[in-house]
Amino acid sequence: MVEWCLPQDIDLEGVEFKSMASGSHKIQSDFIYFRKGLCFGLACFANMPVESELERGARMKSVGILSPSYTLLYRYMHFLENQVRHQLEMPGHYSHLEAFYDDKKGVLPDSKGTPTSQQPVHWLPSIHRYMYPEMKITHPAGCMSQFIKFFGEQILVLWKFALLRKRILIFSPPPVGVVCYRVYCCCCLANVSLPGLGGTVPESKPFFYVNVADIEMLETEVSYVACTTEKIFEEKRDLYDVYVDNQNVKTHHEHLQPLLKINNADKEKYRRLNDQRQMLMYSQEVGEDCSSCEEDLFILFFMEQNNRIFQTLMEVSASQDKTLTADHARGMGLDPQGDRSFLMDLLEVYGIDVMLVIDNPCCT
Repeated sequence: MVEWCLPQDIDLEGVEFKSMASGSHKIQSDFIYFRKGLCFGLACFANMPVESELERGARMKSVGILSPSYTLLYRYMHFLENQVRHQLEMPGHYSHLEAFYDDKKGVLPDSKGTPTSQQPVHWLPSIHRYMYPEMKITHPAGCMSQFIKFFGEQILVLWKFALLRKRILIFSPPPVGVVCYRVYCCCCLANVSLPGLGGTVPESKPFFYVNVADIEMLETEVSYVACTTEKIFEEKRDLYDVYVDNQNVKTHHEHLQPLLKINNADKEKYRRLNDQRQMLMYSQEVGEDCSSCEEDLFILFFMEQNNRIFQTLMEVSASQDKTLTADHARGMGLDPQGDRSFLMDLLEVYGIDVMLVIDNPCCT
């Protein structure tokens, strides 16, 4: 239940399920990013044993905030962690939360989705906004390096699905905080900074944590990246295109199966990414935190890769014969054979008019 909120007239239906992940009773603490309507939320959860039959031996609470943008929410994580501990130890004392709200309050969109003062910021297609989203993970290694270590070469598989704007659902048991960062990293794979591209293409939306209460909303989405702690989602195949269970990336769509295979061009990209990371680490002084630099490197690596692909595709589509050859594919850093179905899907999703002539395997 929602025991307290400011402002009091805001629609918070379902927020209690978003701010406490399913299965959280098994862990001591967590943080959760989520979407609520046009807003993004961050909640910190904590679980404290109590000697109370009424509370069945445990007191569990979350303290959260909603904002039109998710990129600055992490700044308040420390405050939320302290407040949830305070609420567990001294329930019903809200003066710190009231003071925080009075200091930070803004105007949120009304229930119809029209903002009453400022336009909410989403994953907007303007380079300065999404090139350096300010989001730091709670341990010093940095969110991107954790992502690369966790998925390894599989990030190239996720990259293709993200670029194709597929519905990507990541399953993991609690804690869910680190998994919310994987959602964010997935969205960073699909950045493109070329003007005039993809006006009709759905944006890659980070939905962060979702649960069964979100099923109706997910049924209407054509593209998203989200995470869940509820295994039941795996059976609901009409809700997603790609299902990620820990490091296992899978799809039930037959035409997407070839994209699950790591090819030589993917291995080369992964090697190049790691080389760049190594060079960055060598260039840092010993003991200096370089997580923000690594984040920039990661985002720019994939943005440059994406720009190269779309620059080539647009140049070919503007040429007289509109023919895309194996040499073009190699020039884009793709495998002419292994990435053929990926290229065909890419042309279809982005509505690019070129003819693929990479049919004959003996021409590789």
